[in-house]
Amino acid sequence: MSVIDEIRENRKNKSKRLKESGIDPYPIEIKRTCEISEALRDFDLISKEEKEIILVGRMKTIRTHGGLTFIDFEDGTAKIQGLIAKDKIGTDFYDLFLEMFDMGDFIQARGTLFETKRGEKTMQIADCKIITKSLRALPEKWHGLKDVEERFRKRYLDLMFSPEVKNNFVIRSNFIKELRSFLNNEGFLEVETPILQLLYGGARAKPFKTHINAMDLDVYLRISPELYLKRLLVGGFEKVYEIGKCFRNEGVDKFHNPDFTMIEFYWAYADYKQLMKMTEKMLQTILTNVIGGTEIEYNGEKISFDGEWERIEFFALLEKYTGIKYEELNEEALLKKGRELGVDIPDGADKPNIADEIYKKYCRPKIIQPTFVIHHPKGFQPLAKSFDKDKLASFALVIHGAEVVNAFSELNDPMEQEDRLKSQEKLFSGGFEEAQRSDEDFVEALEYGMPPAAGFGMGIDRIISIITNSNSLREIILFPLMKDRD
Repeated sequence: MSVIDEIRENRKNKSKRLKESGIDPYPIEIKRTCEISEALRDFDLISKEEKEIILVGRMKTIRTHGGLTFIDFEDGTAKIQGLIAKDKIGTDFYDLFLEMFDMGDFIQARGTLFETKRGEKTMQIADCKIITKSLRALPEKWHGLKDVEERFRKRYLDLMFSPEVKNNFVIRSNFIKELRSFLNNEGFLEVETPILQLLYGGARAKPFKTHINAMDLDVYLRISPELYLKRLLVGGFEKVYEIGKCFRNEGVDKFHNPDFTMIEFYWAYADYKQLMKMTEKMLQTILTNVIGGTEIEYNGEKISFDGEWERIEFFALLEKYTGIKYEELNEEALLKKGRELGVDIPDGADKPNIADEIYKKYCRPKIIQPTFVIHHPKGFQPLAKSFDKDKLASFALVIHGAEVVNAFSELNDPMEQEDRLKSQEKLFSGGFEEAQRSDEDFVEALEYGMPPAAGFGMGIDRIISIITNSNSLREIILFPLMKDRD
């Protein structure tokens, strides 16, 4: 039997012995008069009045010096030191504490507050009981490269031992709360659209496929809520948004995860230029409310979201960093150039997608400060309205080489949309797995008339990873999917 197993068996025996003696280590009734953070905040008043309070929390350390035992315990708000003195609490209980209580146990402690000679705020414990018996010993060492995967598998331990990790998830939660607040104040309505879809669409991605037994029906997990949100514009809603999970069957890396959270919203009677201004205002407002300013540090560099962000055309970037003049090359020549540059081009990719692969390798990594890359090549986004014969009325927000937002003026010409989707279907048949599929029901909806609109999509995980200076999306997804240990 390993040491870990021995500790677990010992604690299980303690739990049984407590129950046999009439002490429930998992009681129904719990008492707490205040949170630890409140006790620390009002420490002077509570200690002066010698008022008894009841605190709860998990014991993180136990230090015994003869007839004195000091513990550190914490709830979800703060940590405090507790003192259990043999001469004050009684020999019987003192011995019971040393025998039965372990680090990791949750306790309910009653007592008064005082300050030690070293100036540490402390609770003089008059009574203490276990409210949850921990059967496994808390690990002494948790951080380090060798523990990275284990941190993700056992996120509860990661949160327990890493205040900075816990704070990142507080930032994530507050970001989403402020995002909702901003959109609600702008008159947007939050809605929900199907996650299981007969036909996936709204993005360039490989889907996950599943089966509904009751209907004997193959369906897909959505890659985007876009096409359903646009149907709501047809139905008369002018401002709608959805925050939710999407699923793409693609590689896992620093900025990609098979399931991820995104925000999409659609704004009738607006265009991509208005949307850029709103994006600046939105992120500046959210960051100010969440982190207290518009400047962050990411990968050792200062990133400023203040002011008006730079706007650069896609074709200009391509020429600047590769010398490629997009309009002067046909598809074959561009493919040849891409391969000469060592770019991995997906099978069946057409000219706009070849250009995008080159851009992603040679141009996007050069962009550090928040920048709008505008006017992607026509054909790249089959759902976007054209700016001219070669360009789309589109933009992507890029921060430190990562695309955080994808947005454009929405194509609402049903005949052009139908032609574009048919072209995409040919690409799919030719082996380009990320092509959009032809959705006849969506085209039919457009034929009833969709107002001019601007659409916006942002990966929540991606923007949070940048704001929190995290190494990957897995750092800010509470429970990322992991391979089985075997």
